[in-house]
Amino acid sequence: MAVTKKQTIFALIALSLGGFGIGANEFTPMGLLPEFAADTFAGLDRANQEAALGRASIFIMAYACGVVVGAPLIAVLLNRFAARTVLLLMLLIFLTFNIATALAPTFEIAVLSRFLGALPHGAYFGLAGIVAANLMGPGNRGKGIAYVLLGLTVANVVGVPLITAFGQLFGWRAAMLAVAVIFGCAAVAVRVTVPWQAPSSSGSVRADLMIFTRPLVWAGVFVAAIGISGFFAMYSFIAPVVTEVAQLNAETVPLLLVTIGCGMTLGNLIGGRIADTINPVKSMLVSLTVFAVSLTLLITLASNPIALIGCVLVCGIANATFVPPCQVWLMDLANDAPAIAGALTHSAFNLGNAIGAAGGGIVVAGGLGFLSPAVFGVATTLVGMSAVLLVSRIRQNTAVNPAAS
Repeated sequence: MAVTKKQTIFALIALSLGGFGIGANEFTPMGLLPEFAADTFAGLDRANQEAALGRASIFIMAYACGVVVGAPLIAVLLNRFAARTVLLLMLLIFLTFNIATALAPTFEIAVLSRFLGALPHGAYFGLAGIVAANLMGPGNRGKGIAYVLLGLTVANVVGVPLITAFGQLFGWRAAMLAVAVIFGCAAVAVRVTVPWQAPSSSGSVRADLMIFTRPLVWAGVFVAAIGISGFFAMYSFIAPVVTEVAQLNAETVPLLLVTIGCGMTLGNLIGGRIADTINPVKSMLVSLTVFAVSLTLLITLASNPIALIGCVLVCGIANATFVPPCQVWLMDLANDAPAIAGALTHSAFNLGNAIGAAGGGIVVAGGLGFLSPAVFGVATTLVGMSAVLLVSRIRQNTAVNPAAS
């Protein structure tokens, strides 16, 4: 059945709403890390806030690890079911485990719920991006990915700051329940507006699993993970940078989150356009270079509130510009399994989340200060740039032998 332009717009909005929920789900706890630490490690937080925040970062890392594990697993297992059915199932998983996290009686159960609730993250973006591209027509892979990710970036402009402020007033548990409501609305919207599409794979599970035997695919996963880890190192500890380094009130944290979100929204739109028109490798290198420079300036100028705002804005733009071309690039490395490749991309991004949060937590807990995660981020970004060049060169050298990739 032909889909009208109006139906396509509503379907894209519904898919983006799911992305909005995921963005709120992933990033809100980062802005509420001090509140989470004070609630779960009250005694330690009073005695040593840096140590409490370092331990609480496991809560953030658990979500990232869940995405890393769940993205390829769910993509392979559900690849043979109709796209809308799979999208609905994933949104309901998000809803269920956000409620479970909010009601968790212990730190360990909260961490486990975050891990399980993160399993569909990468698979949702991988499949929703393909559904969006199919609705928009040929030659729109980058734009389709960007429109779905637009929900995630808008979440950082509107959803995350509002829910963070809500959580500061009523507690981090109330914030997680608010995110669950978003997923409920997204599930209804997807069911009503997204037309039926055939399964993204008609082959066997064994055939789909062959993607995991290709060295270049794993090299691409490493590039995506290490390339984006610097952003998460910075973002995970933005709250104490605002309050302890810039000496601003805690109420200023949502403003910084809005600034980052605005940058990510603009960067996502830029990235989606250039992913369809410019060499993805060049796009990735430029965005990583800009990010490294802006993060270096943040380290130097963080005590100046105006400079801090400008630096996090550029960091948000550069980070989001990196994402669509990176996903297109990884899908090109595995062009016969686009849904799995798309899921792997977000698995890689959240491996980067785990690397960034863990690395930032280690250096902060080690007493190196609240700017040390940003220093860690600059280092990983430089490694990411080198990895892009290396993998690109290897791919060029093996182009004459497709089996090698």
